[in-house]
Amino acid sequence: MVSTPVAQAAPQLSVTTVASGLSIPWDVEVAPDGTALMTERSGGFVAVRPTGAVVRPRADFSRLFAVKEAGLMGLAFDDGFNTNRRVYTCQAEARPGALSIPSGSADLPLPFPSTGQVVNVVAWRISGDWTSATREPTVVTGIPVTASGRHAGCGLAVSGNTLWIGTGDTATPSVPQNRQSLGGKVLRAQLDGGPASIYTLGHRNIQGVAVQPGTGRVYAIEQGTDRDDELNLLRAGGNYGYRPDRAPLIYDESVPMTDPIRVPGAIGAVWSSGHPTLATTGLQFLPSTGWGEYGGGLVISTLKGERLVFMRLSADGQRVVSSVEALGESYGRLRGLAVARDGSLLVTTSNGNSADRLLRVRWMS
Repeated sequence: MVSTPVAQAAPQLSVTTVASGLSIPWDVEVAPDGTALMTERSGGFVAVRPTGAVVRPRADFSRLFAVKEAGLMGLAFDDGFNTNRRVYTCQAEARPGALSIPSGSADLPLPFPSTGQVVNVVAWRISGDWTSATREPTVVTGIPVTASGRHAGCGLAVSGNTLWIGTGDTATPSVPQNRQSLGGKVLRAQLDGGPASIYTLGHRNIQGVAVQPGTGRVYAIEQGTDRDDELNLLRAGGNYGYRPDRAPLIYDESVPMTDPIRVPGAIGAVWSSGHPTLATTGLQFLPSTGWGEYGGGLVISTLKGERLVFMRLSADGQRVVSSVEALGESYGRLRGLAVARDGSLLVTTSNGNSADRLLRVRWMS
């Protein structure tokens, strides 16, 4: 059963601009040395060094398929980044044959026809001076994406040797419940090799995945239809109940986000937005100090809602006991989230036209 948290008055926050002139920075993560690395949807890394200097590492994105909601998306650092300099991205790409592939490509062979597009999870090695990124073998392939780019996902999180991948259902009726498709799922892959496996299914469009420090619980934030963005606590093998295939070939978004009648045993959300949706994107757990009563809680970013939503979970992680909204309609659409070394929150805007910014947010009350 979805909890109804106690809403509180908006907190006082301090907001400063860290970097500007960005173009839809989809995700942001912070390296051990304090560098904030971002992915821009149309292709390209942007690194903001602790000194404030902005560096754009050279990288080959010639195969990138950047259309609407698809492009260069989720980002995660390897836990061993200090020694291996490895990061992972979720990116939509043209399949082999759809355009020329640079010689010396490190990609694994893809078992697909020579046209169309696919979402791949790619490993990159970042140079020590942050000026270049070298592509390494593809980690996961076969995640579907359509020519429209709709519901492409794609959120990433790393915990030890495990890579968590939240995917979109491509707005295709059968995909969320189809165990033969990697769309509308949360996937789990082992970074030391082996294929990705389906961890959960029955999702619509996941753009944020996060692992709770101390407990290892994995959460995903999912975009709803005209109602009910969801925060879900993931359970191995769980079905989260989205089934939009009421009629063949018709994507029926009037169905519930969690439908226990048509999907027996469907797992309910920890939190749901109700109506209207906020278009939830980023998900991040906060440090235990420096965030008032929300220390150790979580924060969600929203596009349509143009706000941050802070939440405090119950001890068992299955309920939201309180929540508060902030930055409402002050900075436009908000997307990527990361915690900086000083405990502040980094937030990317997603307004387009090279007018986007990386913001630093601090809790003042």
